[in-house]
Amino acid sequence: MTTARKAMSLQTRMILLVTVGIILIISSVGAVFSSMVASSIEDQIGKKALSVAKIVANDPELRRAFDTASPSALIQPIAENVRMQTGAEFVVVGNREGIRYAHPLPDRIGKSMVGGDNEPGLAHGQSYISKAIGSMGPSLRGKVPIRDDDGAVVGIVSVGFLLEDIEEAIGDYQLQVLLLTLIALVCGIAFAIWLSRYLKRLTLGLEPEEIAALYVERNAVLESVREGIVAIDRNNRITMMNKAAIRILDLPEEDIHHKQIWDVLPDSRMPDVLKTGEQQLDRETITSGKEIIVNRLPIKLGGKVVGVVSSFRPKSEIDKLTSELSQVRRYADVLRAQTHEFHNLLYTISGLLQLGSVQEAIELITSETSAQEELILFVARRIPDPMIGALLLGMHNRAKELKIQFVIDQDSEVKELPPHINRQQVIVLLGNLMQNALEAVNEAGVQQKRVDIYLADTGEELLFEIADSGPGVPDELRDAIFAYGFSTKAGEERGLGLAKVRGMIEEMGGYILVGKSDWGGALFTVSLPKRKEEGQ
Repeated sequence: MTTARKAMSLQTRMILLVTVGIILIISSVGAVFSSMVASSIEDQIGKKALSVAKIVANDPELRRAFDTASPSALIQPIAENVRMQTGAEFVVVGNREGIRYAHPLPDRIGKSMVGGDNEPGLAHGQSYISKAIGSMGPSLRGKVPIRDDDGAVVGIVSVGFLLEDIEEAIGDYQLQVLLLTLIALVCGIAFAIWLSRYLKRLTLGLEPEEIAALYVERNAVLESVREGIVAIDRNNRITMMNKAAIRILDLPEEDIHHKQIWDVLPDSRMPDVLKTGEQQLDRETITSGKEIIVNRLPIKLGGKVVGVVSSFRPKSEIDKLTSELSQVRRYADVLRAQTHEFHNLLYTISGLLQLGSVQEAIELITSETSAQEELILFVARRIPDPMIGALLLGMHNRAKELKIQFVIDQDSEVKELPPHINRQQVIVLLGNLMQNALEAVNEAGVQQKRVDIYLADTGEELLFEIADSGPGVPDELRDAIFAYGFSTKAGEERGLGLAKVRGMIEEMGGYILVGKSDWGGALFTVSLPKRKEEGQ
């Protein structure tokens, strides 16, 4: 059997099953609803009869009429007026012995009330609803005793509706229910046909067995990756969490699907992404007492955010890899720059020696050696952190290679980074900003090629300033340059550095400003608080 034939078979079976199910459900619901309607109508009419009877029984004028010589003359008009206003079939008033004082048929006034259901009201003073056959036929009655000023029962009011009229009203409603049931049945069959076609499109024509196989493969793929993966739906419920996530977050081995994300991960920011629809890449956070690097991406369907998926790894693993790569890159840059410079220096010394200018060669060697030693001593004394110092020396050598004046402000001083500030993140953000400055100056074609660096840890904050003599940043782009993917340079994989820098700075509770340097280029100012704010 081909896939097309199987899909057709599935569609046919689905239509039949859904249709039979709809017929059974609608028939059952129709019968139950019809019974409920009949019961409800009867109940409502009974309550109405009892309510009208209470109004009549508590009428002061009617109660005073019992003490007159001819009670019927006063009571009959009152009862008839109420009957006509309420639509009741009869409003009958009787005395303590059950003799009628009021009746819709005047010739029956003065005769005994019929039905045999007056005892609870006359003997025990109860208000109630009853069914009985009276002088006008079977009826549903509301019975209420009439009391004098001393509370003694002196009579009874009976307000009734004929059962024949009630059954007729119920029949009308049941006919409407039957029509609605038939309409619902037709709509249900049409819905079954539409549903089967919709599901066929939704499943891309796949059979249930094929869908199950894809689901198993998907789970196998998720469990095979080393990164933790968590997904939530639009209601912040967890829809998926792989074993790597449970291991990284030290969560108990239990079923956490469909639980609220806050119940499992109270500090999660996935609900923020669900609200804003903005992705968060390479964010550092602390979850379950562990530092992790996390990416959070919205899941969109038809332009609407319907969920969020988050992938993460322990920061220690990322730091280890990043540190190794950063060291290799720094060493390579330094060696490359020094090799190039020393080649030029050796060529110059060789030329001086060939020309017999020995003294000039000695002076050149002394000058180059002392300048390098002074820079190294300055960095070692004022910026003792080896990673920051190595970064500055590497960038200095890179600038020399590009013929750019790289100046470290003599007032710069960073003795020690606070424990909560990640050294690796500081290296990354400084490296990005200095590399951008070198590229801006090198590509601008300006006469004065200069990059100035200032680092300070005085006061309550760490302050970094990177100024250059490049083209600068236009005022209208000072916010846009921090957006993911935005870049004024050509080429792929651009527009990530500054976005990443701002994300790391915000994670550490700081801020970054963009201004204009003294040479008309860009000035980036970074401020990081030395003290970690609560909740950060």
